[in-house]
Amino acid sequence: MKASELSVSEYPEFYRPYVEVLGDLELSSALEDSKSSFLELLQSINPEQLQYAYAEGKWTVAEAIIHIIDTERIFQYRVLRLARNDKTELPGFDQNVFVPTCNAQNRSLESIIVEYKAVRESTLSLFYSLDAQALERSSTVSGGTVSARAILYMIAGHQLHHVTILKDRYGI
Repeated sequence: MKASELSVSEYPEFYRPYVEVLGDLELSSALEDSKSSFLELLQSINPEQLQYAYAEGKWTVAEAIIHIIDTERIFQYRVLRLARNDKTELPGFDQNVFVPTCNAQNRSLESIIVEYKAVRESTLSLFYSLDAQALERSSTVSGGTVSARAILYMIAGHQLHHVTILKDRYGI
């Protein structure tokens, strides 16, 4: 299935940009290709750039990258809960609480890359373990109905959203 073929009823309006940016990508390609391209981007970063913020009060490069990783972990957990047919409503999370406490100022680029690889490999393992029925399951997350497969697309789209910001605003 392509991102463009997801029904808008499978995810809240807030997440539309994360899905639409992927266009005609198949889910496996969206996850695999974004892993490769993101690793290339990370490996191009000079470690001195990690603590750069393009404006006062904005996240540093390291904080933005760790935000991508944290969000993928949370989204991955949501996919697991939905795929296993857990209908418990899942809460949102506040990125503005997570980022200041993510310890970005003490992280090396190498440690961030290792963490990203582990998280994405875990996402891929989960994705490849699910059948079509599990991917189509949905429940309420952050107050809106969302399917497991839509969340997987949102993982790739959220990362791409932040890659664009890293390139446009941070010069990465």
